[in-house]
Parts: sequence; C-alpha cells; structure tokens
Amino acid sequence: MLWQMFEANATMYPEKRIGDLPGISVGHRFYSRAEMVAVGFHSHWLNGIDYMGQSYRKGVYHNYTFPLAVAIVISGMYEDDLDNAEDVIYTGQGGHDLTGNKRQIRDQKLERGNLALKNCVEQCVPVRVVRGHECASSYCGRVYTYDGLYKVVQYWAEKGLSGFTVFKYRLRRLEGQPILTTNQVQFSYGRVPQSVAEIRGLVCEDISGGQEDVPIPATNLVDDPPVAPSGYTYCKSLQIAKNVKLPANVSGCNCQGTCVDPRTCACAKLNGSDFPYVQINGGRLIEARAVVFECGPSCGCGPGCVNRTSQRGIKHRLEVFRTPKKGWAVRSWDFIPSGAPVCEYIGALVRTEDTDHVCENNYIFDIDCLQTMRGLGGRERRLGDVSVSAINSFDGDDQKSESVPEFCIDAGSTGNIARFINHSCEPNLFVQCVLSSHHDVKLARVMLFAADNIPPMQELTYDYGYALDSVSGPSGKIKQMPCYCGAADCRKRLF
Repeated sequence: MLWQMFEANATMYPEKRIGDLPGISVGHRFYSRAEMVAVGFHSHWLNGIDYMGQSYRKGVYHNYTFPLAVAIVISGMYEDDLDNAEDVIYTGQGGHDLTGNKRQIRDQKLERGNLALKNCVEQCVPVRVVRGHECASSYCGRVYTYDGLYKVVQYWAEKGLSGFTVFKYRLRRLEGQPILTTNQVQFSYGRVPQSVAEIRGLVCEDISGGQEDVPIPATNLVDDPPVAPSGYTYCKSLQIAKNVKLPANVSGCNCQGTCVDPRTCACAKLNGSDFPYVQINGGRLIEARAVVFECGPSCGCGPGCVNRTSQRGIKHRLEVFRTPKKGWAVRSWDFIPSGAPVCEYIGALVRTEDTDHVCENNYIFDIDCLQTMRGLGGRERRLGDVSVSAINSFDGDDQKSESVPEFCIDAGSTGNIARFINHSCEPNLFVQCVLSSHHDVKLARVMLFAADNIPPMQELTYDYGYALDSVSGPSGKIKQMPCYCGAADCRKRLF
C-alpha cells in the first residue's frame, strides 16, 4: 500500500526538509514506522538516520554539503546509546547485530547516515528526534513520539562496549520548544555498565568515599569541561545538632532472632498488630503508612529481622548523573521492586528555627509526619492503624506546629545520595516516616521507598510536596520555581 502511495505521489511530504513539518507538533505519536514513512516524517523502515542525499544539491538547499541528516529515531537498538531526555549521546549506524541483542559485530564507517550527522555538526543543522517505546495499544507493539528539534553539537569515534569502532553524536534539545511528553527517556534504554571502565562521562568513582557498602559513581555528559558534584561533605548517618537531643531508647520487643508473630511482637502491635514488611527481595513495604514502627536497639531480634528493613543501608547500585536543566540526578543500575527501600534522607538534624536565616538552600527536608498523616502540604494522606500516645498527644499542638515542623534535615553542606534525588509530579519513590529507637514523630527518620517497579537506568524521583505559592523569599515575596520533570500531568511549577 505504501509503495502505491509513493507511486501516486500521495505522501504528505514527498520531499525531505530540514526542521519541523507543518501540522506535526511536538508530542505527536506515530503507531508504526510505516506511518512515519507514509507521511514523509522519517523515510526509512529500519535505519535510525534519515538524510538528504546528493540529489538535493540542485534545489533550495544547494548551499549545503551533503549528505545531511534531517531526522533520527532513538529506540534502544544500540548498546552504546545514552538517552538523557534533553541531552543525548546517539550511536551511528552500521556494524550492529540484527538479531536483536544490540551488540556491535564490526566497525562503523563514516558514510551515509553517519556522514550526514557529521555534516549537521559542521553546518549547524538541527534534526527531528523521534523516540520509540513499547506500547501494548499499538498494532505493531511500539509507539513513536516526536520530541522536537535537537542540535548535533559534537561527533567523535571511539571503541564501543563490544570493542568495535562506533561513531558517537551528542545532541542537545533546542530551547523554546514545548516540554517533552515522553516519560520513558532518562536512559531507560541505556545498557547497564559492567565495570568502571564502561562508565561514560565518569567524574567520580564513588561519591561516598567508601562509606557506603556499594560504591556510588558520578557521571557528567552535560558540562564542558565535566565537573564532579561538589560543595558538600558526604555522610551516611544523621549529624545531630548540639541543641537537638534525641529521646532515650524505648523498650523493644522480646522476640528472639527474628520477629515472626505479630500477635506477640510489641513492635508489630504499634503497627496495628501487623508487620509492615514482607520478606521478599530483602524486605518490601506492603503499603505506605502514616508512620512505620521498626524494631530498635532495645529489641531482642537481630539485624536480619524483617522489621528492620529500612536500617540495612543502600543495597542497590546507584549512580549520580548530570542533567541539562535539573542539575544532578540519581538512577539505579538495578531493578528496584515496588516497596523496596532505596535510601534514607541524611544530613544535619537541626531545629527548623535555626534555618530561618539560610537563603537559597534547596536541601532542607522538614520532618512533618503530622502533615504526612493529615495530607497537608500537597502530600498524599497515608492511612494506617497507628495507636501510640506520642502521636495522639502531638495532635494537640498549636497551629504553628502544624504549619512549621519543629525539626528538619539540612543536607546543604553534609548529606548522602538522597540530596541529589529530584522532584517529579509523577514520582517513582515515596516518602515514609520511620521510628525505631524512639517514638517521637517530630524526630522520625525519613525514608524513600519505591512506589512502583523501577527498571534499571530510570531516574529516581519523589514529590517534594510543595504547595504552589507556599515559598517566600527574604523580602516576603512569593518565590516561583519552574518544574522540568516532564511528567504528563506536570504542575509546571515546583512551588
């Protein structure tokens, strides 16, 4: 049918052109490669690079050097691709195994589409970028989304992950376009590195300096020259301010080895006579709660108890990476199952009143269990049968206590990897308050758990919980910060 359309000159745009195509805006979806070919948006069935050949030398583009690329499709076909939303490292065409395992089997050559992208660099010609994703509702099993024009800013040749020469192209999204509608960018197709030598843009092998059980590398493919995270000191445990006194340890359960019976375990009774975790994949939280009571230092059970799940430190291979608009971000090399703990928010535990003079510190996390339980500040209301006198008595505090938590965690100058996790209006992590050594909700530990199954190399995010127009500057004027999370239902502003 398509060949009949071509022969009848029925294609919408039979001639290739540079830039946008009228009537096809950012966010437009094609439900097969055939649709793009029929329209003339991308004229190749299999090739990722669509380009003008030498035949265009005599037309309106006679001043250009050909071949010249006009569009590319990013669909995870190459093991060396790195897709970071607005900043992309794209692998050229050729030399790749067509059996579907994405491996290179021979060197690439600087010809055809590869040469066309090189000419885009030298002539400052933007290309249309289309991303392909699996989609059950599409008759071909995939959907292709137009994500706008990108400038090809750099190209080079290097030895790829399989040992063969590949051509790499760095593309950067042009400013002033509608926000990305594709949710699955952020390296969702990038191959997980198998060693430090395979990490692209490595600027630090371990930001924790050996403090964490699993090293946390940092990468930067955005800045030129690339820089590492700086301006803070890494720490894996809370630093308690001198004017903050933690409550004395409460008496714990009398279980031995591990807690198994919620009817007799004193800690389980605080959780509504139930254990909040299940012993799967190292422990998973069954559902978000107002607060989770874990076993503590006075309990008879050991470190392997399921009711100590959040106390075992970072277990997934995490990476800090640089983004074009959101600064530093975090992703996991491992699959993270729903309900799994990711990390604790660590920094200096201080009184909120002591941070009033601090300006432009975006790393302060209010310990607002009361707000979390009541659903204030834009956060989801957490349900759960929690019966403890400390929480009941806290309900009687004045209105100021409700709106301004007494304590907070300041990760501005000292903190762990949680300080690099970005906000999203559609996050894949959620905040959970946890109590273990004491039962004072005003000083609860702040944990981040997986809200859903998270595939490898996807950015980790949580909802910062700011209500719009809730942040004021030193002068009292309402501050506004744009949101770049890219979610379909993005609120457009962080606060």
